[in-house]
Amino acid sequence: MYLEFFGLKEPPFNVTPDPRFLFLTDRHREALESLLYGITERKGFLVLTGEVGAGKTTLCRALLDRLPVEVRSALVLNPNLSDTQLLRAMLTDLGMPPAHRDRYGLMAQLNAYLLERMRRGENVVVVLDEAQNLSPGILEHIRLLSNLETDQRKLMQILLVGQPELDRRLARPELRQFRQRVMIRCALCPLDEAETAAYLEHRLRVAGAPPEVRFDASASHVVYRCARGIPRLVNKVSDRALLAAYAGGRRVVSREDARRAASEMESLL
Repeated sequence: MYLEFFGLKEPPFNVTPDPRFLFLTDRHREALESLLYGITERKGFLVLTGEVGAGKTTLCRALLDRLPVEVRSALVLNPNLSDTQLLRAMLTDLGMPPAHRDRYGLMAQLNAYLLERMRRGENVVVVLDEAQNLSPGILEHIRLLSNLETDQRKLMQILLVGQPELDRRLARPELRQFRQRVMIRCALCPLDEAETAAYLEHRLRVAGAPPEVRFDASASHVVYRCARGIPRLVNKVSDRALLAAYAGGRRVVSREDARRAASEMESLL
């Protein structure tokens, strides 16, 4: 609706996890580098947590884009599955049609695949999103997957991505063996006010906005206070504020535009 008016190539505040729009705060950069290190150095289990809308999925997609060419990857977006369903989902996303119905056969197929990848000098990572929904039984099954290894190295790296409830679940006494195998743990925090202002600027420029299209300081302050620094909520409020500025014929989003957007979004936030 407002793309031509603002000189945009695409909407700047979509909530889809597009890695092109990833804004790296110091904490996001540290998490990205730590996860890259954990995967390339074959550390086994890695954990990334953050509140709803903190940017975990976007960071993971950027992570997958930055992996070396010799790393094969699978992304399981809905791990709320049985153990055999999870194995089948992993094999399918790795490009291996499941050849068995039972857990033993699927494990053997996965092990053979991993050994072949290692023989070729390749690495494998599986990302399990929404991992806070995994039951203790499935987490134990995932732990057993770490037994797929040689004397020198892990054959597969597993990254669990979830909300803070994942940390609380892993703290349960019956999961202490799993917890001990987690080699790298990262957490994403909400943006602070200065980061929120920089985030708004970053997304506008990635979307092609010219320099004169911007949020003034008072508008970005309102967006920060309303969205509490959570990127997904920042996007929602900012999209409405940009629409309000468009309706008023302004190329600079004002405090009143942001307040109007915040008022409209209040019931959702």
